Amino acid sequence: MVAVLLLLGAAAAVAGTAVSGSWLATTVAGGFAVLLGAAATKITHSELMTSRVDAARDRAEQAQAFRVLDERRSAEGVEFAADMQGQVAKRDAIVSRLERRLADTAEELADARRSLTEVEEQLAYAERENSNLGERLGDAEERATQAVVRVAELEVEVDMLTAQWEAAEAALVAHTSIRKGA
Repeated sequence: MVAVLLLLGAAAAVAGTAVSGSWLATTVAGGFAVLLGAAATKITHSELMTSRVDAARDRAEQAQAFRVLDERRSAEGVEFAADMQGQVAKRDAIVSRLERRLADTAEELADARRSLTEVEEQLAYAERENSNLGERLGDAEERATQAVVRVAELEVEVDMLTAQWEAAEAALVAHTSIRKGA
């Protein structure tokens, strides 16, 4: 702003002396205008350098802030990677444990299937034996029934034989008494 005012003042001085028609006044005004132009240029240059230094400082501060931010993010990235590795390790441990449990369960299942097969075989054998025993029981019951019938028949025969014996003894006693009496 000051440089603009200096240049306007120099232009006004040269224009004012040019209207007067004096060569010496125009030359002095021209020299004065050059000095004011140089001062305006120096002021502009100083402002430009100040703005460049300020911009460089701002960029340096920004770069420092980005470096701090980058360090923080790098640390967060390392922390995240470590956390993820820990989680992966935990999951791997869980998977390994589950795989072992699955293998143990598969082994238990195989043992249970073998036991079931053995029990089924024992059941089939027991059913066959039960069937055989049922047949034998039926045969035994039939023989027992026949034996009961035979025992009853034998008891009838024994009763008949006993009666015949008693009749024969009575006849013998009667016959012996008759012979003794005769």
